[in-house]
Amino acid sequence: MADKSTVEAFAELIGFPADDRSRLARALTHSSARNGKEGNYERLEFLGDRVLGLVIAENLFRLFPGASEGELSVRLNQLVSAEACARVADDLSLHRFIKTGQDVKKLTGKRVLSIRADVVESVIAAIYLEGGMAPARSFIETYWQPLFEDGLELRRDAKTELQEWAHARFGKTPVYTVEDRSGPDHEPRFTVKVSVEGVEPEVGVDRSKRAAEQVAATRLLEREGVWAAEN
Repeated sequence: MADKSTVEAFAELIGFPADDRSRLARALTHSSARNGKEGNYERLEFLGDRVLGLVIAENLFRLFPGASEGELSVRLNQLVSAEACARVADDLSLHRFIKTGQDVKKLTGKRVLSIRADVVESVIAAIYLEGGMAPARSFIETYWQPLFEDGLELRRDAKTELQEWAHARFGKTPVYTVEDRSGPDHEPRFTVKVSVEGVEPEVGVDRSKRAAEQVAATRLLEREGVWAAEN
């Protein structure tokens, strides 16, 4: 697992709420560094993803009292995405604290974005298990605050926008097709294709069918110039 001095430094950085930091050490350890019976972050990631989703959903429900379920879902999917989690990891310079094996050399490139995102979720789980929901909520609300501020003017629901555009332009309704489902049951990945007669289809990939549909719709809207592409 991660070295004691490294864990202590990170615990001090985030104000980790317990004296026993073994879970935090596990949260900072990639499976490539596994040695013997020492653990890694994979189980913690599963729990941290759910804690993150609940806290973000609570905040969205409070901040946007007039928003529809569809709009809330779009905002939630963006704020719990791998890109959002990786941004928090980079704000924390998390790559300095993660222990990996020799086969994982660099933790700041796009090819390991998922590692940084997964470790953030694992850290949330470690905080939750040691201190309960209050410190976990505090951590999430603190480090996700810039993302909430950036996302206050989020686009409308992509599927709704695409449907209205397709009806106006072609008199057609978009059709969504699940092309693939991969990954374990607790961490599925859905690949969805959206087709509109008259234009080339687009594909989206995400953790749920609904989220993948939103990704596909967004990509088609951006490609056709209906929406300006976002970084």
